[in-house]
Formats: sequence, C-alpha cells, structure tokens
Amino acid sequence: MRNVVVTGIGLVTCLGHTREEVGNRLLNQEHGFVRYPPFISDSKVPISVAAPIPEFETVSTDPEDWTFPPELRFRMEQLRSFSPNALYANFALTRAVADAGLELDQVSDPRTGLYTASSGSAMMTHYNMDRMKRVGPLRCSPLGIVGSIAGTLNFNLAAAYKIHGSTSGFVSACASSGHALGFAWDEIALGRQDRMIVVGAEDFTPETIVPFTAMRVLSENNDPNTASRPFDKHRDGFVGTGGSVTLILESEELASERNAHIYGRMKGWGQATDGYHVAASHPQGKGLSRAIELAIQYAGWQAGDVDYVNAHATSTTAGDISECRALKSVFGESGSPAISSTKALTGHALSLSSIMEASFCLLAMDQNFTPGSAHISELDPEALGLNILTQSTRTAPKKILSNSSGFGGVNVVLALEKP
Repeated sequence: MRNVVVTGIGLVTCLGHTREEVGNRLLNQEHGFVRYPPFISDSKVPISVAAPIPEFETVSTDPEDWTFPPELRFRMEQLRSFSPNALYANFALTRAVADAGLELDQVSDPRTGLYTASSGSAMMTHYNMDRMKRVGPLRCSPLGIVGSIAGTLNFNLAAAYKIHGSTSGFVSACASSGHALGFAWDEIALGRQDRMIVVGAEDFTPETIVPFTAMRVLSENNDPNTASRPFDKHRDGFVGTGGSVTLILESEELASERNAHIYGRMKGWGQATDGYHVAASHPQGKGLSRAIELAIQYAGWQAGDVDYVNAHATSTTAGDISECRALKSVFGESGSPAISSTKALTGHALSLSSIMEASFCLLAMDQNFTPGSAHISELDPEALGLNILTQSTRTAPKKILSNSSGFGGVNVVLALEKP
C-alpha cells in the first residue's frame, strides 16, 4: 500500500476562496452567515439565515445572468452545460491544480483520475422539466440533462480538463465527497492511479436549501450569530450553504519526486452504515462509531493517538446527540481528543461537506491551529465528558479524524496526518 498525500487545495466557500482567508476565519471563528434576501422576501419560507458564496451569484436559471470572479472565462456553449455547482467546481479545480504546481499534461494523463461528489442541481432540474412540460422537449436545451443531473461535475470537468484516468461520481447524500476521497485513496494506495483529483460541489440556491424546511431540520433562528451552533443545548437546526472544494491526492513518492508541498497525509478511511432509518441517524451512533474504529484501524493508529476530530455535527438535536454517543463509545468520557464542528461557521454544505471539512483539517495542520466550535453558550448535556473545543487554539493537530454522515445512515470517516 502506497502512502497518499494532499498537494493541492482549491476553495469556493462562504468563508472565502483562498487558503489564507479561510484559515484566518476558521482560526478567528468568523462565520459566513447573513440574513438572505430571497428567504426574507418569501413569506412561505420560515428561515432567513444562509451562508452565500462571495463573488458568485447563481440564482438565475440562465447562465448568462450569473456573476462570478473575472478570472473565470468560459465560452457560452460551456456555460450552457453548467449547473451552479459545476461553475464553482471549475474555479476550485483550477485553483487546486495551480496550487499543486501541476501542468495540464500532468492532469490529462492516464495515471490521473477524477472523482466527484454532488447531489446535482435541483434548480436546473426543476427548470428544465417545467419547460419541457410547458413547451415540449424539442424547445428545451439539448444540454439541459448534462447541466442538471448529479453527474454534471464529471461530464464538464472530464471534458474541460481532458481527463484520461479513472472517473466516477458519488451520490450518498452528506457523505458523498467523503466517499469520493475514500475511494480516491484506494486508487492511489493500491497502485491503480498515481494522482486523483477529487471535487465536491453543491448549488447555493433556494431550491437546494429550502426543501429541508419540510423535514424541520433548518434553523428558524433569525440571528446570523447564533443560527448555527452545533453541540449547544439550544440549537434548532442547520444553516444551508454551497460552493466547491477540490483536493489533489498523489502518491507520496510522486509528490516527493517533484518536490511538491504536502499539506497532509491521508492514512486511510472507514465506512459503515446504521441500517436504521431512511433519514435519521441511529440514536446510539452505531454506524458512525464503527466507521471511526475502522478509520483508526486502517490508519494504523490507536484511539488514544487521535488528537482532533472534526465532527459532522450539523446543529440538529438528533444528529448531534447521535454523534456524541458514537464518540463516547470509541474514546470514552475521559481523555477524548479535541472535538469541534466547523459547521458553526459555514453551515451545512450537504454533499460538499466531507471534502470541505477535510480541507479545513489540512489547513489547520498546515497553518498550525485547531479550529474551535463556535457559538456554544450552554453545552448539550450529551456532550458533557467530551473535549468540545469552544475556542480555536494555536496548536496544530497531528492525527485527525473527519466525520461525515448522510441519509440512510451512511457514515464515512477520514484519517488525516500531519506530514
């Protein structure tokens, strides 16, 4: 089994788009939340807070109306095959490739693959289906399917960057990009590929976020400063966000040969399923605790070696409690690693969350800090006994677990190590 390292990071997040800005905001616990006008103006929508993406405006169904950073340039026929998340993903991938110091021929190489994660574009799917019903299929965009379904990242990125290696997309709700990273690790560790580009992206549009109000899992708190507060006794749901993150994974031998900067080593991963409910986590966190144990085992660690856990904790009551119980079952109630949820600052990015939070862990190791779990005024009793880090520290974690859970009780845990 070959060692796998991360050599490039590309970010499109509510906290910013550069490593320095995002790292500083994580360290200083500066959130990305606002009272979002499209929610406020709709009397039928009970939420008002969201975490929009700076410099990107993509609520229109016409890509010609989108605004994005001027450094991005696309032909109109390209834009017509995009969903908003494909737009974000192009930006993140371009930044990650540059950050890793790769040339285009190294990206377009049979030993370089591409794995992506997305739930597709609810906005574009609804628009195209509605248009088909109103005017007939022959008056719809021939690229409507390409720009709507979950595979849109694969289609657009593989074509634009001339990918020749292994390519696939992953759809497992909020664990999707964790699966993409895990299976990308497999590809390199087993020698099937030398380099994997892993991309997660999610639309930031009302159509992606608002449907969760029907499940009663979105925060109805109108204060951006307290709407997202994982592990707090008074939390009332999550806040929605979107964006994209790209990570470049390589064999450590290849990265060392080309003298690449290494952000961290991915030591392995674990996955397990609750087998309990279509949407709710197991009350005792059984699937997540098993995934944590497997990640530790495959990393070659002991539980006591882990010094930081980036929790999945979304700020929902049932989900946070389930994760607390899973963590206690693995680490006990004394000597647990530092634990925080960066969703207190970003909200929940759905299928993007795994890779986004993995990138935050890598930034923490590289920039020598551990992010705290913000906005906790009164710790939930279920979290007592765990080392919930309420303030960021200037100490870099050395062995990290990053947790993700999704619908159907799917759990993915990534093991990351400071090089």
